[in-house]
Amino acid sequence: MYQLGVMYYDGLGTEKDPERAVEYMNKILNSDSPKARHLKVAAAYNLGRAYYEGCGVKHSTEEAERLWLIAADNGNPKASVKAQSTLGMLYSMPVLKDLKKAFFWHSEACDNGNLESQGALGIMYLYGQGIPQNTKAALKCLREAAERGNIYAQGHLVEYYYTKKFYSKAADLAKRTTENNDINMLAKKADCHPTYVAKGVAMAAFYLARCLQLGRGIKQDQDAAKKYYSKAIQSCTWRIFPVIPKAAYGQLGRQI
Repeated sequence: MYQLGVMYYDGLGTEKDPERAVEYMNKILNSDSPKARHLKVAAAYNLGRAYYEGCGVKHSTEEAERLWLIAADNGNPKASVKAQSTLGMLYSMPVLKDLKKAFFWHSEACDNGNLESQGALGIMYLYGQGIPQNTKAALKCLREAAERGNIYAQGHLVEYYYTKKFYSKAADLAKRTTENNDINMLAKKADCHPTYVAKGVAMAAFYLARCLQLGRGIKQDQDAAKKYYSKAIQSCTWRIFPVIPKAAYGQLGRQI
């Protein structure tokens, strides 16, 4: 029943039928059968996703939150770690913004091994969001997440190194961060949202372009700088990430 729900929701081997998928997931969540017990948190997570996306059911952020809280089970490592991380993201967004709750859920998910939340925690520590600013803790989280393949963490580390004038470190990490152009593949590999992967690539490309343009930590190369400013623009949209692309447009315009 659970597998059928997933297949109907994503259209795997059949036509998409999200209403039927929601029906199956609700049956599992509300079942008294011992055989359904281990699937309840997964069903609750999927139902939360359906309500949040308005797919198969009317959109409701509040209902998505309620279901993800069930799936997260107060940070239980045997519950849905994905729901714990998702709650961290949800409480960082304007509609339900509560950075203390965001920090709590990212902490729980990070302790349970979630890579996306580990990067998010680093950024919250770095900028004092939901927790007092702690650069040492931030760098620990960001470096560990970056080593595990979190592109968003890598982008923020590049920015940190550049602003602290560790130009060689910034350029070296930025080169590695921008090697792969397949955002969806990187997102799938790290189980991180593509939006944040694109932001990380954009940040790294922008600061690598700055290093190349000004000869900071790397040999000056105006043509390569132009290439990476373009990559920064392509990796993100103004709606998603308004700061870096604006600067990149300005630098690229001056070079042209």
